[in-house]
Amino acid sequence: MSAPVTPPTPAPDPARTTPGTFAHQIRAAWAFVFRDFHLTRRYWSWVLVFTFYDMVTAASIMLIGVAAHNPRLTLTLLLGAVMWSFLGRLFGEIANSISYERWEGTIEYTFMAPVSRLTHLVGVSLFAGAYALLRGVLVFLFMSLFVDIGASFVQVLECLVVFVVASLGFMGIGLMAAVLPVMSTENGAQATNIIQAVFLLISGVYYPVSVLPAWLQPVSALSPATYALNACRKILGVNGTGTEIQPGVTLAGVLPELGILLLFGLVTIPLGLFVFGRAETWAKRTGKLKRAG
Repeated sequence: MSAPVTPPTPAPDPARTTPGTFAHQIRAAWAFVFRDFHLTRRYWSWVLVFTFYDMVTAASIMLIGVAAHNPRLTLTLLLGAVMWSFLGRLFGEIANSISYERWEGTIEYTFMAPVSRLTHLVGVSLFAGAYALLRGVLVFLFMSLFVDIGASFVQVLECLVVFVVASLGFMGIGLMAAVLPVMSTENGAQATNIIQAVFLLISGVYYPVSVLPAWLQPVSALSPATYALNACRKILGVNGTGTEIQPGVTLAGVLPELGILLLFGLVTIPLGLFVFGRAETWAKRTGKLKRAG
């Protein structure tokens, strides 16, 4: 009688990674980026409409400075429009990620997937950041068709560094706001828009914080956009008074603002993950995920 033949051991698939490893988490996060990209591409016509709306709105605001024959005001409005196009879109994409899951009917599958919530939210944040950056660049290029920007390439790159650092704080705040659609199917998404509008008001996007009422000015310190705008205005030389653009500073001159922005990220991102985790546990326990919006 011949001995039983042992089947050969299949060779490991290099495309697969062991669950729980760092490589596996990276692949899983990339999968969420890939998924959100295809979801956005599915609604490309809406993306086109809202991107065009952002560009036209930003150009309309900037032309107020052109009409006033005030180069400093023009560049200030341009900076505010581009900055808010980026940070506002970043915040909105993260905060409304749960609403998108409900519309697609995938929220239960996502929450049951064998990946950590950190991996899931990192993937969502990475796509939101890339998408918001692309929108911001398009807004900037569109506005440059109407007026000479008056900023050097180095200054633009330095402002881009400030944008990236500021995005960390808005990611954390967006994660905290993302619990609202979990808690309320009907009104959660609208509540995130209210939060975004409050940040637009208190951050001095199109005007200095000093013009706010005295009782509201201290609240502006709670917004990362306030420090990001201050840093970029110093770099572009539009943080003073008068109508002319002054010589700007380098990144070394805005290190205090960059430090505060990094602190925002270090505090708000872990806090956002904690708050989101608690909201997810509550939603599962109370059956809120069963409700399709």
